[in-house]
Amino acid sequence: MDLATPLTYVKGIGPARAAMLEAKGLATAEDLLSYVPFRYEDRSNVKTIAQLAPGEMATVIAEVRSAKLSGFRRRNLGLFEARFSDSSRAILVCKWFHGGYLASVFAEGMKVAIFGKIEFDSYSGELTILHPEFEILSGDDEDGEASLHTGRVVPIYEAAGKLTTRILRVFTHRILESVSPVEDYLPESLRARLKLPGRWTAIHDIHFPPPDSDLRLLNAFRSQAQFRLIFEEFFWLECGVALKRSKARTLPGIAFEVTERVREKVKLMLPFKPTDAQKRVIKEIADDMKAPRPMNRLLQGDVGSGKTIVAAEAAVIAIENGYQAAVLAPTEILAAQHAFYFRQILGKLGYVTVLLTGSFSGREKAQLKRLVAEGLAHVAVGTHALLEKDVEFHRLGLAIIDEQHRFGVLQRLGLVQKGVHPDVLVMTATPIPRTLAMTLYGDLDVSVIDQLPPGRKPIVTKHATSDRIEQVYSFMKRQIAEGRQAYVVYPVIEESETQAMKAAEKEYQHLSREVFPDLAVGLMHGRLGADEKEAAMQRFKEGALQILVSTTVIEVGVDVPNASMMVIEQAERFGLAQLHQLRGRVGRGAAQSYCILVTEKMNDAARERIRTLVESTDGFYISEMDLKLRGPGEFFGTKQSGLPALRIGNILRDPDILELARREAVDFIAKPPSEDDLRRAVAYIRDHWQRRYGLVTVG
Repeated sequence: MDLATPLTYVKGIGPARAAMLEAKGLATAEDLLSYVPFRYEDRSNVKTIAQLAPGEMATVIAEVRSAKLSGFRRRNLGLFEARFSDSSRAILVCKWFHGGYLASVFAEGMKVAIFGKIEFDSYSGELTILHPEFEILSGDDEDGEASLHTGRVVPIYEAAGKLTTRILRVFTHRILESVSPVEDYLPESLRARLKLPGRWTAIHDIHFPPPDSDLRLLNAFRSQAQFRLIFEEFFWLECGVALKRSKARTLPGIAFEVTERVREKVKLMLPFKPTDAQKRVIKEIADDMKAPRPMNRLLQGDVGSGKTIVAAEAAVIAIENGYQAAVLAPTEILAAQHAFYFRQILGKLGYVTVLLTGSFSGREKAQLKRLVAEGLAHVAVGTHALLEKDVEFHRLGLAIIDEQHRFGVLQRLGLVQKGVHPDVLVMTATPIPRTLAMTLYGDLDVSVIDQLPPGRKPIVTKHATSDRIEQVYSFMKRQIAEGRQAYVVYPVIEESETQAMKAAEKEYQHLSREVFPDLAVGLMHGRLGADEKEAAMQRFKEGALQILVSTTVIEVGVDVPNASMMVIEQAERFGLAQLHQLRGRVGRGAAQSYCILVTEKMNDAARERIRTLVESTDGFYISEMDLKLRGPGEFFGTKQSGLPALRIGNILRDPDILELARREAVDFIAKPPSEDDLRRAVAYIRDHWQRRYGLVTVG
């Protein structure tokens, strides 16, 4: 057997079990060896029941004498009790509250390994364990491999379908016994300098730790074996990113000229004096655009920091050099907002901006595509519709991609391929913690606008329960009486835009007829056509509407300086980043702005989100909290985010190892010990990591 052997051929697996493993993404022997335990238990203290003493943690192997559900039978959530005995003939009682499900697990005569804290029940005079860990050893005892499950530090795996941690332990052990030691591809000089154990030793020890292992280090994922394998995974990932970056730097690009004429045009366009942060960032972008290689830059900035105006300045550089700019946005409403903004500020320079989205008719699309193809449109703004095969540019020089995490790597590539190595500017208002940004966007240079335009006041955020909504409305009335405007936002419930639309429509009727009959109330939701959305936004912008009731379609890109109040209904249903984005729709003028989070029923996680938002307006802090609360996979909200499918490393748990691996990888690619070392590394990444990351050839 070798690492590439399909799991079907491992003794005891077979097609049915292989299918369960396949569902977890485990297809080969190597895949199963990469499926590491998520925690460990010290079961080395194995005793007979007669030897047990109250207060100790111990493992007992015993037989079930009786098992029954006692206590409350309501909804089968009562107390489940099982009595065990062994060769010492003594009795051990195990109890599980809410243990109704165990009635179908335990049967008399079954052999079980039990692990937990021994207590003395003074009422019955018996030794007991409350909520012990247990493993059934009989009935499916794989060839008497019981010694894997007791008398040692035991690995605990996440179950795969019906395959329990015990079965996975057996299969992993069989593979380790059958596969000959694997080659170690980490550069030898690196291994020696960082004192890392060999790869095969690390793989073996991560599954079956040596007897003297420190349980605390194991459960903190900091044993030598774990450190080695986490480092290795991050190292190859970062090498791939560094190779991708160095390859991008060797491609021929457009060397844009930034002449006096270009500078004058930019000054003419600017609606306000830029902040120092904006000046610094536009200089970084201009320097990149002047270089004869493609720019690949990530522009991060909190909501309201003025990223769009910086992108417009970059567009002016491209247009004045005879090229076109494309702006790719994730939603129609954001694309419409960008188009409106670019038309406003670039129109006075005589540049033509067109909007292309999926909701246009075939005839409209054909006309717009012709303008773009013939070079009559200087800026094309659009959603995924821009990526369609028949959208051709006359001379694409700059691709601006907004909210990049909503697009997959291939989509980013799809837009770039519409030109000959155009410059790429990626914008995001979701501040990404630095270590994560370096991994996710390691092939991009990063610019951060860390300063809000002058005169902006921090937004005051308050929490109100739904029974206090009348007070919220009274406060809203006072704000509007002072000449301000307000948003009222409803969540998209269970991904159903229709339900959210109905809730918004109902609230619109309620607010416009009963609560504010003398005010102009507007409605906006995702089912409106592009023209209707734009018309509603335009009326709100011009002040013809005082209150805009909306679903989350206004989450990004909406800029109405006079709007000073945001009421978010059922705020407990929103994620942190989304709440922060919505809040960023106010606070864009000189007046004090307010965001009121109205909640109905809250669980602990929702309480934590609301508390974070009330306490802080710092996007980076909120982003860190969001990442902690949801984990990296959900943080980006899409499988296609480009987030690497890490198996052992965890970006949240291991930022220190990630940072070390990144430094080592960048050094290794820039100054390899020898040409042969670099060649081997590139071949290894291509052969072993391409399948998982698509690192070297995509992007």
